[in-house]
Amino acid sequence: MIDRLQGVLLDKSPVRVVVEVGGLGLAVAIPLTTFEKLPRQGERVSLVTHLHVREDALELFGFQSEDDRALFRSLIAISGIGPKIALAILSKFTAAALSQVVGDGDLRRLQAVPGVGKKTAERLMIELKDRFRVRSPVVIGGIGTGVVAISAISEAIRALETLGYSLPQAEEAVRRATSKINGEPTTEEIVRSALRGR
Repeated sequence: MIDRLQGVLLDKSPVRVVVEVGGLGLAVAIPLTTFEKLPRQGERVSLVTHLHVREDALELFGFQSEDDRALFRSLIAISGIGPKIALAILSKFTAAALSQVVGDGDLRRLQAVPGVGKKTAERLMIELKDRFRVRSPVVIGGIGTGVVAISAISEAIRALETLGYSLPQAEEAVRRATSKINGEPTTEEIVRSALRGR
């Protein structure tokens, strides 16, 4: 698993970069939000990554932040949403903006993403409501504003699932855990608190 990469930015475009790492030029697909934060060509760059394995190819996707990667992974876990559509969504919305769209039930804005029709938008709305529900400050007890600690919460849910929790149990445990933690919690703090409360 390639979790992140750091090297020299050889080439960049709004959808793809080439990063030299140890003498190899790695092609990495990126969303527009990551492109906008890239350094100039020839400078060093660091990206968190997701390696997508298909029967006929290995595809590497890069992101500026853990939150963006966590959201990308949440999107591709939804039936019918592949990496290309997930990148298109991330290119149009920040995590906070997407949370707002889902909270408002704004299907039109979702359908403005290339490749997202009415049925796909409806499926996204249903699936993401559950995922953003555990990140709402109303639910998790006033930790900041907007979408809070997406990567920490997403990773904590996955960790609890690995430990034998069902998804609903993991989400409920994370809700309870984050309500007891002051400030923006780390994954480790959330998991530890959730396990203590089991």
